[in-house]
Amino acid sequence: MLQLLIFCKIIIDSLKEEKSYDKKIGFFIGSLRKDSYNKKVAEAFAKLLPEGYESVFVKIDDLPFYNEDLETPEQAPAEWTRFREEVRGLDGVVFVTPEYNRSVPAVLKNALDVGSRPYGHSVWDHKPGLVVTASPGGIGGFGANHHLRQSLVFLNVPTLQQPEAYIGNVANLIDENGNIVEGTLSFFQTILDAYLDFSNKLTE
Repeated sequence: MLQLLIFCKIIIDSLKEEKSYDKKIGFFIGSLRKDSYNKKVAEAFAKLLPEGYESVFVKIDDLPFYNEDLETPEQAPAEWTRFREEVRGLDGVVFVTPEYNRSVPAVLKNALDVGSRPYGHSVWDHKPGLVVTASPGGIGGFGANHHLRQSLVFLNVPTLQQPEAYIGNVANLIDENGNIVEGTLSFFQTILDAYLDFSNKLTE
């Protein structure tokens, strides 16, 4: 009897320790570089999520380029299927990206394309979105930020308008340990709070 009680207590304690998440927020990083500034920015945003939210870093670098010839009603590349299912289960989407030639990197645009097909079955539809761009330059990825927003309008991703998130001179915002400096984290928190409020109003 004593052993049974001890076993029950262990089970109850383990259940208490398990975190319960109400919402999943997906992060999509437009840079493939191992030590990407944008990856560090995305990780900082993820750590600022309050209790009840789970951050999900969605893998996009393995997706074959979208080609309609690769997809039939019966079969699609396994990477596309995995990606679509993962995005479908998200409650919100956060895009963190550099700017390449006044636009978004090909890997991120391809992810948008893969998720938008087959026609009429887009996994992006009605997912509340946040766009964050970071750059070593002074304009903070302005071109990529607005070009990405154009695609999100068509994909019916309602996107936070204010405050805008252009992270310029990002190399100066990272300390010697590779972490975002405290003052910038406060700015990130302001953006994130506005996004979560925006997202919750859309899904109430």
